[in-house]
Amino acid sequence: MSKEGLIVAKELKRLQSDPFRLDRFMRSHVSRLLKSDLVSVLVELQRQGQIFLSMKLYDVVRKEIWYRPDMFFYRDMLMMLASNKKVDEAKQVWADLKSEEVLFDQHTFGDLVRAFLDNGLTSEAMDIYDEMRQSPDPPISLPFRVILKGLIPYPELREKVKDDFLELFPGMIVYDPPEDLFEDQDWRRDSDDD
Repeated sequence: MSKEGLIVAKELKRLQSDPFRLDRFMRSHVSRLLKSDLVSVLVELQRQGQIFLSMKLYDVVRKEIWYRPDMFFYRDMLMMLASNKKVDEAKQVWADLKSEEVLFDQHTFGDLVRAFLDNGLTSEAMDIYDEMRQSPDPPISLPFRVILKGLIPYPELREKVKDDFLELFPGMIVYDPPEDLFEDQDWRRDSDDD
């Protein structure tokens, strides 16, 4: 990131509580940034978990003349929103990518489903899983395995995905953790208390 990009990122964070000054700064300084700096500032704000400012820059990037719909741009936004449990913003970004007809590959779908699962957003994760199943991209086994591992705490959902996996890949084996895996941990805690 250039010096100007660093200054803009710092100033955006300083002004975020003052909507009028922030809007004026966005028009006067952010709009002047070069493509590489604008994207770098967005990535830095995502890394810091600055949801409000990331969404502001996300909108700015999408209006730029050089902007082209990109799978990785949307993936990064959705991963950041999932890790911060921002469902409404994630739905907005998902609607935008659908309107721009962005297609994810199977690996990206698997990563997104797992990110939402790992952050306790199971309903949204399963919505993305349903999108994955409808994708024209041919299914591959690795994303399913990633999803199945993330679904261990959710046995009913895991069985649904497992059935889909075995239907798509009939000769493959799915690792199932022992039924008493978590009971064993309870037993150890009880014996430690004694």
